[in-house]
Amino acid sequence: MNFDYQRVPVAENVSLNVAVAGSGSPVVLLHGFPETHLMWRHVAADLAADHTVLCPDLRGYGDSDKPADDGQTYSKRTMAADVVALARAFGHEKFALAGHDRGALVAIRAGLDHPGHVTHLAILDVLPTLDMWNVLSGVNAAVAFHLYLMAQPPGLPEQLISGAPDAFFGHFLDQWGADPEAIPADIRARYLEACRNAVPSIVADYRASAGIDIEQDRADREAGKQLEMPVTVVQQDWGVALGYDAVALWRAWAPTCVHETVTTGHFMAEQAPAMVTKTLRELLLR
Repeated sequence: MNFDYQRVPVAENVSLNVAVAGSGSPVVLLHGFPETHLMWRHVAADLAADHTVLCPDLRGYGDSDKPADDGQTYSKRTMAADVVALARAFGHEKFALAGHDRGALVAIRAGLDHPGHVTHLAILDVLPTLDMWNVLSGVNAAVAFHLYLMAQPPGLPEQLISGAPDAFFGHFLDQWGADPEAIPADIRARYLEACRNAVPSIVADYRASAGIDIEQDRADREAGKQLEMPVTVVQQDWGVALGYDAVALWRAWAPTCVHETVTTGHFMAEQAPAMVTKTLRELLLR
């Protein structure tokens, strides 16, 4: 399946790089860290047989625009609005949405803010921002050291990461993957290059999750807001290590969600694309 690449304006002075293929009901796939839209290369090719598939680079990542941060620029609310605008640019007011890691946080916010647009929601290997910070504690939180680093005020995180970007971003590609061959050398090189060229915006994305994103999640929690569409969550079993009940956390946001625990490693769309594709297709039938 050949994908067509386009640059699509989604906000003032912000355009997203997006790969598009197929025809039929639309599915938008959002990548995680430290990747780009290329993480969906296997899954997207399968889904494009009978769906219109949109695979953007998130704002601040890959070949999408990287605006300077004003405190709101990389909130998940802002990035979720990008997704709705992207789908609308292709004529789709309603669409299914799947996100991995950082893209999953954007997808969750899109589901909460734009329930009339998101018909189905798939979340791969992440917790909602508010819950993520609540479960991290003690030495077990060392697995998430990057969250604390990039939560610091502007300046130091960017300087430290820019000093050895390939070592920093490569660490996660090495440590989070169960199968080193799932990310070939050429794809790995493209991920590292993309991250190397996006340090300030990647840090800004993470910094938002230590501030404005928590505030917005907390406001929704206090208001009793929930995800109304069919939801499937696929996660590794981090709950045992970090001491939380993942299903209970998710049911607070999506009472009827389907929750699956897997052993594929974090980069599941690349390490187990058949499983991920099957899960997405099952979700689309609900």
